[in-house]
Amino acid sequence: MYFSLLVLTFSFSFVFLYMWGEARNDYNSFDWYSFINLGYWFHWSTFLLFLAVFVFSYLFFLIFISVLLLFESQELELHWCHKHVVLFTLSLSFTGLAVITIFWTRQWHTFYLSFQVTAPFLHVVAIFTMVLLAWPVSLHFFRVRDKVLQVLILTPYLVVLIYLIFVPLGMYSPCIREKGTLGPKPALIGHRGAPMLAPENTEMSFAKTIDHGAIGLETDVTISYDGVPFLMHDHSLKRTTDIERLFPFLRGEDPAYLTWDILEQLNAGKWFLENKPFYHMPPFSAEDEELARNQTIFKLSEFLTLADKANKLVLFDLYRPPRFHPYRNSWITRTLEVLQEESKIKPHLVLWLDNRNRGYVQYKAPKFQHISSAAHTIEHLQKWKIGKLNLDYRRKYAKANITTNLWVVSEPWLYSLAWCYGAESVTTDAVQVLGNVSQPFFFLTPQRYKSIWVTTDLLALFFIPLVFFAHWWKRKKKLQRAARKDSLDEGPSGSSHGNRIAPENVGSYIQ
Repeated sequence: MYFSLLVLTFSFSFVFLYMWGEARNDYNSFDWYSFINLGYWFHWSTFLLFLAVFVFSYLFFLIFISVLLLFESQELELHWCHKHVVLFTLSLSFTGLAVITIFWTRQWHTFYLSFQVTAPFLHVVAIFTMVLLAWPVSLHFFRVRDKVLQVLILTPYLVVLIYLIFVPLGMYSPCIREKGTLGPKPALIGHRGAPMLAPENTEMSFAKTIDHGAIGLETDVTISYDGVPFLMHDHSLKRTTDIERLFPFLRGEDPAYLTWDILEQLNAGKWFLENKPFYHMPPFSAEDEELARNQTIFKLSEFLTLADKANKLVLFDLYRPPRFHPYRNSWITRTLEVLQEESKIKPHLVLWLDNRNRGYVQYKAPKFQHISSAAHTIEHLQKWKIGKLNLDYRRKYAKANITTNLWVVSEPWLYSLAWCYGAESVTTDAVQVLGNVSQPFFFLTPQRYKSIWVTTDLLALFFIPLVFFAHWWKRKKKLQRAARKDSLDEGPSGSSHGNRIAPENVGSYIQ
């Protein structure tokens, strides 16, 4: 019973650990969501990862000990401490998977996507695991005498083994392809700049993005109460400014309701050094720390001037002002004024994303490039002269010369997948990491993968029967020795142990 519970918990724990490990690309979003609901910043995502690794390792140790006990035909008994850990792990894994399924369903798509790059290698690991399992399976198969039990032991093992041997026939991975068919490396667009290297949506952040060779800059635009467009992602200033220190009575206010004379007083960099929004941030020099500490809220006009000077594309989410805001119905007109008159950025550098009043924007600024966040039909895209799509990385679209930019892609394995799929560019938090990726991770030619697959299967088909034969031979010898011993004990007259004379009775017997 305990062994079955261990195996069940270990399986749930492995699935949860694998899923949460592959979700690392979205850890910042998870922590941001937690901040919005809890009111304080903490790396909950990384804490859950460490906890999942710990309990999985703990269970792996228990499974290992349990298998050794089974080898010696010993009954498994768990200490109350181990029982509590097992039940906690089962609850954690089951609850975690249930919460993800209910509240973060799209994370399952990331889970499925990961198999497109890891499946060929997980197949090798699975075959190796089946070879290791051949030892306890064959041991118990030859120990039991009941034919029904033997079938129950062997059948599931053989079914899984046969499935694993032939599963590569139906396996698809875009990174298994000939070298000549691989497209160019996707270009990088900095998501709010370089938020692992500097406070997001600040001048320093975008300067770091430019330094690391990105082709574009992505941001979020809000319009102040007095009509000044500025860069801000949240609908509150609590996370990325010191408004609680300067204006505590305004800390929950929508930034769009504040005037620029208030906004320009706020510090937009100290929070970055105190909270460290990404767990795996690189170390900072003293100069960078000082520069980050003195960042302020960045105007849209200043952002556009920086991009124009560096000849970088700009892409932004434009927030419509809330109700009763003086620019609620003229926010697009005001934004166009900044783009065309105040900054005078080269129009071909602007990737216009907002779908509202697109016809008006095309009339006022015919040289803007138009990009859509929705995968409409080809006819619709062509009608509105949209040549690029800005899609969540979980979606694919490649038709009629419509190029794609995928967001937000920050993990090398996910970037590799986008590369193999032929994405033109990705929006990323990690320009400093992805810029150093020289070729897709897990990239294999079909010939090389076929050789790995066939070699792995052949080795398994050699060692697994060998293990079964060794246990059969050992069992056969053991039975032969037992038979010889029984025949010697019976003696030439066929007498048994029950007819022998005890040593203490020899004398009386002789008399």
